[in-house]
Amino acid sequence: MIYMSDDLTKQAVKMLLNGATLLSEPCPYCKGVRVMKDGDALCVNCGKKPDIQQSNAKSENKKSIPSLVILEKKLEELSNQLALEDNPEKQQKLLKSIDALIEAIRKLKPK
Repeated sequence: MIYMSDDLTKQAVKMLLNGATLLSEPCPYCKGVRVMKDGDALCVNCGKKPDIQQSNAKSENKKSIPSLVILEKKLEELSNQLALEDNPEKQQKLLKSIDALIEAIRKLKPK
């Protein structure tokens, strides 16, 4: 089970509300959930940020697949909706959609 500190959770929610993206790739250190805003990724679990070179290489790979860019934009939109949604049923639907998008993105990413 992944434990998230209240400070990191609040920081991640603030980032999402300000347009951050929920990343499909887990944290390289602890496999926790990460959010990215303006090129800065934050792990909600451990608070670490990955190596800049690693992030830049992944960004270059993403630019080569237009479908991947579209899916990641949709993931960002759904993540923003989830952050604002109070209805548990709608939250569950959004989470299912987010999960499906993450799986599709994972399949499209170059290995």
